[in-house]
Amino acid sequence: MAEFEDKTQQIGRVMFLLDIGLTTLAFLLSYWLYSFFFSVTETDFFSHLALLPLILAFLIFFLSYFGAYKGPRVFLFKIQYVSRAIIVLFAGLNFVVLIGARIALIWYFRRAIQKGENFLKVLIIGTGDRAAGLSEALRQRSEWGIDIVGHLDPDPGRVGWDVCDSPVLGTVEDITSILKDHVIDEVILAIPRSIIKDVEDIAYACEEEGVKLRFMADVFDLQVARIRLVELGRIPLLTLEPVAQDEVKLLVKRVLDLILTLLAMPVLLPVMGVIAIAIKFDSPGSVLFVQERVGLKKRLFPMFKFRSMVRDAEEKMRELEELNEAEGPIFKIVDDPRMTRVGKFIRKTSLDEFPQFFNVLRGEMSLVGPRPMSIRDVDLFDKGIQRKRFSVKPGLTCLWQ
Repeated sequence: MAEFEDKTQQIGRVMFLLDIGLTTLAFLLSYWLYSFFFSVTETDFFSHLALLPLILAFLIFFLSYFGAYKGPRVFLFKIQYVSRAIIVLFAGLNFVVLIGARIALIWYFRRAIQKGENFLKVLIIGTGDRAAGLSEALRQRSEWGIDIVGHLDPDPGRVGWDVCDSPVLGTVEDITSILKDHVIDEVILAIPRSIIKDVEDIAYACEEEGVKLRFMADVFDLQVARIRLVELGRIPLLTLEPVAQDEVKLLVKRVLDLILTLLAMPVLLPVMGVIAIAIKFDSPGSVLFVQERVGLKKRLFPMFKFRSMVRDAEEKMRELEELNEAEGPIFKIVDDPRMTRVGKFIRKTSLDEFPQFFNVLRGEMSLVGPRPMSIRDVDLFDKGIQRKRFSVKPGLTCLWQ
């Protein structure tokens, strides 16, 4: 009897793992199929992945409660206490109610839009290209109807003009009277930096009338990856980030760096010991070559490598500068006369990079990222945009690999 119970428990454990694995696979496959067939790029994978633990917890609780892991007879017996007709009826009725509520809500708002009711009344400050682009975007992307009441501009000569079929009602100085004489829900500033001095008067006028004030965040013509508002106490700070970095994903990346590096250490340490002995016997000098490199946010850090050149290689580089075969801020000679015999081998096989795993453990580097550059190479950058690489940690393995 005990043997059969052990068999049942073993099958239960297998089914438990299968349920988790198959449910996870089905979830990931559903996400992939949806993205593939509908060509949707806005869906965030990690946001959906956060739902998976909740789905698995509910599934395992349901199956465990009805004895799904105690043998098929138990499961079928316990499920009889729940009326399947009620479950099916509830599912069908709930589906109809939810869909019906959404249809009714959409019908109500569409009908209100056709009648001209519930339109969002917007006043745009500005008449230039940015203001016209904003007006067009508001009309195209609004689901519930937006009425551009008009525009204001600092230049009196533009009063009476039309911007995307909306009139220029007056100048910026007329903001108080315009808000009093018109129904305005929101005021959006789409102005150049030259008239930022007038923003305070606009803000006061909106505050007096209880009108919402918005700013177009692209006050500066910069290609930024993310714009967000951060509050420091009661002080709002508009943050422009050239590289959008998700803190959760960076944490996951850091954890992966640590786990993979620690797992590799039992294999790496004996190999590094052999290399260190070979370097010591081949030429005088230290085993490691430590050089300051430019890392995250242009902070300097000591990068470790096995020494592959003679002891005074740094001093000799100035003498060999004219032999540099690489273009741009990189120094490279194929048959570098400073290279030792062991150095040629470990350079060719990239074994000289192994000590950089310690840089990964110290948090100065990542397993994957742009290669850490020397101070000399950074000083030779001919384009400012090249320094954008310093917004992420340098990597032991470069991006193209």
